[in-house]
Amino acid sequence: MLLALAGGLFAVFVINVSIGSFGGTPFFGNVGEMLCLFAVSAAFTAAVLKREAKK
Repeated sequence: MLLALAGGLFAVFVINVSIGSFGGTPFFGNVGEMLCLFAVSAAFTAAVLKREAKK
């Protein structure tokens, strides 16, 4: 669940950066991108720690 959340948020980040690089108007600004990446890293870290706790 958390790993899927991290993947989904990362996909949103990649789409946002791609839109900006092709000349469109991205829906996140610099702070939004930072917060999105922070959420990705937090969800990924939580997923890894949860999986390690099961072992």
